[in-house]
Amino acid sequence: MLSNAALDSGRLTIESWQHKGLAAFFVNGSKAGIRPDHLSRLRRQLARLDIASRPLDMNVPGWRLHRLAGGLQDRDAVSVSGNWRLTFRFDGPDVVLVDYHDYH
Repeated sequence: MLSNAALDSGRLTIESWQHKGLAAFFVNGSKAGIRPDHLSRLRRQLARLDIASRPLDMNVPGWRLHRLAGGLQDRDAVSVSGNWRLTFRFDGPDVVLVDYHDYH
């Protein structure tokens, strides 16, 4: 599931999860709690997030990287599909509080 770049560098950055199903999907490929039509895109997004060192590393065309507002203003998000977002926060070089949810 990880890209070769992540494996070669030995530098993995995701430190904590808010969505247990997403963590299980990333760690062991479990699809429980993940919409089937999101699997492929989430796999790519998580692989990139795990080797990212800053939010701008997630600025991939079509992913619509954006900073959240309100009580989540310390987090960034990318679009998975429709209203579904992958959200995360950088704590130095590490990624924390990774979540997957429908905003509307």
